[in-house]
Formats: sequence, C-alpha cells, structure tokens
Amino acid sequence: MRYFLVVLCFFCSFMAISYGKEDNKLVVYDAPKGALLNDDFVVKVKSSSGSWKGIPSHLVKVDEVRNTKHQVENASMVFFDFSGEAEVSITYTKGNIDRAQIRPISYGIEPKVEGNTLTFKLQEAANLSVEINDDIFHNLHLFANPLMTDIPDKNNPDVIYFGPGIHTFEDNKFEVPSNSTVYVDGGAILRGQLLVHNVKNVKIIGSGMVEHTVKMGIHIAGSENVHVEGLFVTQCATGGSDNVTIRNVKSISYYGWGDGLNVFASSNVHYDRVFCRNSDDCTTVYATRKGFEGDARNITMENSTLWADVAHPIFIGIHGNADRPDTIENLVYRNIDILDHKEAQLDYQGCLAINAGDNNVIRDVTFEDIRIEDFRQGQLFNVRIFFNEKYCPAPGQSIENILFKDISYNGVGDEISIIAGYNEERKIKNITFQNLKINGKLITDDMPDKPKWYKTGDMARIFIGEHVDNVKFIP
Repeated sequence: MRYFLVVLCFFCSFMAISYGKEDNKLVVYDAPKGALLNDDFVVKVKSSSGSWKGIPSHLVKVDEVRNTKHQVENASMVFFDFSGEAEVSITYTKGNIDRAQIRPISYGIEPKVEGNTLTFKLQEAANLSVEINDDIFHNLHLFANPLMTDIPDKNNPDVIYFGPGIHTFEDNKFEVPSNSTVYVDGGAILRGQLLVHNVKNVKIIGSGMVEHTVKMGIHIAGSENVHVEGLFVTQCATGGSDNVTIRNVKSISYYGWGDGLNVFASSNVHYDRVFCRNSDDCTTVYATRKGFEGDARNITMENSTLWADVAHPIFIGIHGNADRPDTIENLVYRNIDILDHKEAQLDYQGCLAINAGDNNVIRDVTFEDIRIEDFRQGQLFNVRIFFNEKYCPAPGQSIENILFKDISYNGVGDEISIIAGYNEERKIKNITFQNLKINGKLITDDMPDKPKWYKTGDMARIFIGEHVDNVKFIP
C-alpha cells in the first residue's frame, strides 16, 4: 500500500487528554497547528469530578439560501468524548445573549444563562446545535461523543493510524485496503478523501475529522462489510455496496450538490446516531445511479438528527433504470429529529419525501417516531409518482405499503403536503398515518371536529390527489 502522509507539526502523545474516574470520564483533544478555527465561542467542559478544560472551536461552513441565492456562512463546531456526566460552558464572544436555544428541542436541554455565558449538563452522548439570538447560521455544533472503547493498537499491521496532526495525501485521496482498520484520532485532521472502493471488511473509526474543505469526505463503492464510526465529514456516500454501518458520523456541507448520506443501489445499510446538516438532501435512497446499478433494499436510519438547509431531509426513489426497472424496498426511519427544511422549488419539497421515477417500484417503507420542528419552507409529506423530465426518462411504476407512525410536527412553516399517483397503471396504494399529530392535534379519520364531507387529509393540509388508493388515518 503506497501513500504519502504529511504531518504539519509535531505532537506529543498527550494530545488527547483524559480526566476523571473510569465511570465518569472526559477526553478532550487539542487542535493541531494550522487547523481552521472560529472564535465566535469559547467552550469549556468538565466531568462531575474534574476541573474545566478548554476545547477548540473549529470552523465549519454552512449554506444559507437568501431568495434564490446561496450564501456560505461561517459556523462553529466542538467535540469531546465522555462517560457519566459532563458540564459544558459556552461563552458567546460576539455580543449579549438575549435568547439561547439548544436543539433538538426533544432533548429538553435548558441552559442556564449568565451574561454572555451559558452552561448545561449532559448525562449521555448527544449531537446538538447551540443557537444564540435565533441565529442558525453562526451557531455552535456541539458533538458530545460516547467514549471510544475499541481503540486499535497502532502497531498492528492491519491498523492504519492517523495520530494528532494535519495529514495530506497524494492526489488528495487515501485508498483504504481490505481487512483493515483506519483509526482517526480526535486530534487528527485529514485533508483528503477516504476511498473505500471494491474492498471488504473495513473499519474507519475515531473522533477526528475529514476537514470541511474536502468534498465527499468518505466514499464507499462496490464494497462489503464496512463500518464507519465517530468521524466528522462533509459527505459520506454508499454505492453498489452491501452490509454497511455508519454510526455517529457528523456530516455538514455548504456547496452545491452537497447531499449528506446518499445510498445508490445498495443493500443492508444501517445508519445510527448520525447528524446531518447539508446543502442538499440529508439522506437519500436511490436505485441505479452514478454508475451503480440495481435495487436498493434493507436500509435503516435511527436515533439521528437531520437539518436540510436545501432540499429534503429524507428523499427516496427518484433515480433508477427506466429500461430495466428497479425496486426500492424495506426501508425504516426511526427515532429522528428534523430541525429544518428549506426549499422554494415545489418539485423538491418534503421533509419525508418519496418520489417514484424511472419505472421504480417503491414499497414497504416505515417512518416511525419522527419529530419535525418548525422549518423555514417546504412540505411535511410529498409522496408522488411523477415524470420529472429533467432527471428521469420515465415516471415511476408504483408506491405501496407506506407507514407513517408517531409523526409529530410543531410549527407554522409548512406548505400543503401532496400524495398523488400518475395514472391508473401507476398508482399509490396503502398509505397509513398512525398517531399523526400536527401542533398537538391528533389527525384521524374519525376525529370529532372533522366535517363529514372533508377528506381527513384536509385536516392536516395534505392534498390527496388522483390515482391513490387506501389512505388511512388511525389513532
């Protein structure tokens, strides 16, 4: 295996510093010389039995859409690893704190504010947005990681160990070989892509980052048995692969086509505890696309947080093979917080969107326990069989057996949702909404304030169009 690493400065072995007792432990990481930082916030953290430790605030870029124009803004990111309890102190350096909010709202974290400093405590790992004075584009992304318990031996010949420092690669790419473990220390910054191409039995783990200057930080293609955990990246796409796990990965992008976690023609992909804030769809499932061919099935995302500065938080189905129709099936999205959705184009709206194109068959999809916060612009649901001539040579074939269970939305930013088939041969069938709550109101077919001549969808601002069979709203 031939590669070149350039470490831009020297670091001692105490770059990652641990504090506290074994059951109440804190690990913080210094930033290497040359790291891109942001001074909007000064952040400290301590364990319940320790003293305050400063942690560096890294620069990350995010995308703000103003009218139809995109403006890149500078936000901040900090991270640490802990077990037990951690207390966090955040000082805002740009002015007074008139209002402070920590999201997801469902976590129920209420900070204590004194002057321009806020504090709060954590008892478990969490991926958070700390927002001052309602500013979501210069916020602090705070990633409180669980302790990494399986740190590999860097002397093992099957281990590729990126220690503290800045690492660059020839051609800005590093190809991960089969049967290897890549460990990226929390003090390490990679300025190049990690490519997992046509390999088997690979792990990429650690608390470090592929710097935000690197588009598509991790790319998985034609591979089997891949595990990625803990890293920060701009994007992490999976194509033509089987048995992929992506856990506690943080994805933030700011440029055009900045999809976070794409799936193309892959099976058995599991996302757990991911955080996505993206300048295009946060997570997608497509069939044939970008040189990857075939069906997509058995995809699960759970315990995660999605924030779409552009396009969809969740998008399924537009791409496939119109000449040899593909199937997208057995998808589960469970226990997810959606923090934002911003899309002016009506064709590309929807927090939970299934759009069948390219003669695709889409079936057996479950959305369960999903909390949608107030968003800037878009729809809650967009389920359509359509002919999008810009991207698809044919309309989709069918959508069936879709369950929306325990979905809640609290806000005022939603436009009218859509469920619509294409024609009598290309229909949507068997859509169930169970325990759907809009601003606290339960939407059911027998809800007491629904006039008899109304469709139930009217009570939730869901347009149910033609070529749609068997839509139910149940408690």
